[in-house]
Amino acid sequence: MQKKTLTVEDYPKWGQLIFDKMSENGQWVNYTMSYENGLDTLFVKNTKTLKAYAFPLADRGAFITSDWFIYQTTKKIHLVNLKTGKQETVLNATRYMYSSAAKQLLILTTEKGKGNTLIIREPDGTGEERLAGVDEFVMDPTKQIVLYTTTVGHKHSVCLLELLHENRKTLLHTGSNHFTNLVWHTKGKTLAFMECPSESSPKNTIFYYSLSDKKVYNSSPEIQQAFLGDSLFIPALPAINYKLKISDDMQKVFFTLKGIGKSRDTLKDSDVQLWNGNAKWIYPREEKKENQKEKTYLGLWDPLENHFLLISNDTLSEFMLTGDQKYAVLSNKRQYEPQYDYDGPRDYYLVDLSTSKSELLLKKHSGSNRRTIVSPTGKYISYFKQGNWWIYDIIKKTHTNITKNIGQSFLNNEGEYSNEGLYSTIGWTPRDNEILLFDKYDLWTIKPDGSSARRLTHGRETQTSFRLAGYSNRPTTEINYNGRIHEIIDLNKGLLLESTNEQKHSGYYRWTTKSIEKIVYSTNSQLNQLTLSTKNDVFVYSEQRYNLPPRLMMETRADKTPKVIVQSNPQHQHFNWGKAELITYKNAKGQSLQAILYYPAEYTNKKKYPMIVNIYEKFSDRLHRYINPSQFKDVGFNISTFTSQGYFVLLPDISYEIGNVGLSAADCVISATNEVIVQGHVLPNKIGLIGHSFGGYETDFIITQTKLFTAAVAGAAATDLTSYYLTVGNTGRPEMWRFENQQWRMGKSLFEDKVGYDRNSPIVHVNNITTPLLSWTGGDDRQVNWNQSIEFYLALWRLKKQHIMLLYPKEEHTLSERKNQKDLSIRLHEWFDYYLKDMPPALWIKVGLK
Repeated sequence: MQKKTLTVEDYPKWGQLIFDKMSENGQWVNYTMSYENGLDTLFVKNTKTLKAYAFPLADRGAFITSDWFIYQTTKKIHLVNLKTGKQETVLNATRYMYSSAAKQLLILTTEKGKGNTLIIREPDGTGEERLAGVDEFVMDPTKQIVLYTTTVGHKHSVCLLELLHENRKTLLHTGSNHFTNLVWHTKGKTLAFMECPSESSPKNTIFYYSLSDKKVYNSSPEIQQAFLGDSLFIPALPAINYKLKISDDMQKVFFTLKGIGKSRDTLKDSDVQLWNGNAKWIYPREEKKENQKEKTYLGLWDPLENHFLLISNDTLSEFMLTGDQKYAVLSNKRQYEPQYDYDGPRDYYLVDLSTSKSELLLKKHSGSNRRTIVSPTGKYISYFKQGNWWIYDIIKKTHTNITKNIGQSFLNNEGEYSNEGLYSTIGWTPRDNEILLFDKYDLWTIKPDGSSARRLTHGRETQTSFRLAGYSNRPTTEINYNGRIHEIIDLNKGLLLESTNEQKHSGYYRWTTKSIEKIVYSTNSQLNQLTLSTKNDVFVYSEQRYNLPPRLMMETRADKTPKVIVQSNPQHQHFNWGKAELITYKNAKGQSLQAILYYPAEYTNKKKYPMIVNIYEKFSDRLHRYINPSQFKDVGFNISTFTSQGYFVLLPDISYEIGNVGLSAADCVISATNEVIVQGHVLPNKIGLIGHSFGGYETDFIITQTKLFTAAVAGAAATDLTSYYLTVGNTGRPEMWRFENQQWRMGKSLFEDKVGYDRNSPIVHVNNITTPLLSWTGGDDRQVNWNQSIEFYLALWRLKKQHIMLLYPKEEHTLSERKNQKDLSIRLHEWFDYYLKDMPPALWIKVGLK
């Protein structure tokens, strides 16, 4: 078959394969093909017969049983019987839930002039019942009872619907005010909700109901008003992480409060901003993150005793609860401000909620919520300090360093920052018996008193990293107000693990207390999204590499031969395509590093090619990632569109030296480029350089240090380390934290090492530039202030250097408007084609450089 050369007109044929779910019995999968024109299609496919259903513009699909599939389109819910093929559409539908316990489907519909209706029925439509006026509904954890609210005329009600008892209904409360914030106890034994005259009314009231004694509790208005005073209220619609919460022992209901602050400035006739020299936080951060008109506090209500307690306050304003909700952990993020890390240190206090007594837990400890995490059943608090994991025993009041004697480091310095990094914790086994941790390669379980440690995997011996499957795509902790709480992981149920190594091989393993079994492994492709059927006898996973579009593969315990059930982008095979190769190079220090080298689509060793070097930090983990050709990338650059047009593309990993971020980047990039030149693939005088954000900075700096590159492109780049250090970022913080502790890796303040900042600042060395530069920025960029690009433009303009700057008004750090994405993509090709292929210049280049 004669293959074709890829053209711009072909790009829209490509779509993204998004694998969603597999049915419990492993007989069906659903996935979406997503296209840049928005004409997405949801598919359901049989894993044995490969029979498929296609549903254009559908989303939120789910297998509610092995035979029934449900999905949504605009204001419609659709049901498909996978056994018979029968399909049904429910009009004006907005939400659904399915009770597996009762085999009942709940669908909420909304019609103009008729209001809301909750339909309760079996998937096939039998046994249908309708409830009029339903506003909200939420199912209990056992999926047997529904808590719902209704509005009929001016009357509002809260009710229970018992699905296992012929849809028996119980009225809990009724009144003239709206009810909201419906929550269940974690075991479904109690529930809570709120009655709200308005969002900020002091009369917003919490209700509590126990299913065992069938009693509704609510606070007396007098007691609640005495608690709130004239400066607090309970918001009707709290933030998603601040909803009502019932304690495990069912004795307390936790809620958040808002406070109305008062301005300290008595000058009412001016809108002047006060930037005080003694401020803990500078004015923009104060306004952005801590709006003085509305502070958030944590409170609890004891419904049985009708007692309120304000847990947090202005002095200790940050809060999280222990796993059993018997204690609160409080802190003040401003305590040691001003300081110059992203999350500054603070003191942590442990408050006994039964006595309100507090004790100092940690002194001047990191404010990162990844470094102080409570255990799920409430016995311990884990924290990372001085390169080790520690455990605080709440009852014994003891601090134990549990990793000091293991002999392996739990520090993660892969980012080469000046402050210490860490590998995340994973969770705790039941009853807080052991904590699960990662080091660079392996998974560990350690007793909370440090008395024993077990290494569950043996990756270090082969430099293979084991992680929980899907680890990079999901957090291993849950949100706990301003903090985090660990998950419970039962090792007796086994673990599904994923693995990678230095050669970019990937695999999946099933770990049990007795063995570790390899499920699937690849040396030349990227595997992800492994999903097992309920009986673990069928598994589906995604596979891809740079010259193989993503596909869904299936294997069974009975037949280990991989079977392709979905191949995305089949048109790929009709086009010439490049390949990706992992290469190694050494920098000036002799350090061995990796890089990805992408070959041109029609490569022959009989000629040499131009090359573009794309830089940021480390890209080698992307070796086997397929890249759809596209003109609509938020940073403009697309590897496949360049390889299809006869370019090599090089992505080198960069190793950094603290205090010499620019110089070490230049060393690595120049060394990697020279390594490819030595291999004889590329034209030494036709090499381009491109980077965005931090990569844009590196690009601008590198072309001040070398004449190796014929042309360069820098997007959203920082160009003056002094002025960028003294800039306010999009979080309201001064950008100093980036330099002293994070990505910019200077390790010191500007005033401690002005020479170092100048040494690594592109603007200081701008006079050395001989490489033509195309720069671009968004006019509303606040992540790397767009004035950084303006500074560099003005310097190059003053020095009469070859340079064009593209400024996209109303765009931020990356481009979101499709017209601008396409514009930048076209200009990048025209820029490099002119300088690296000697093609005639586009008019804008000719005008801009003549």
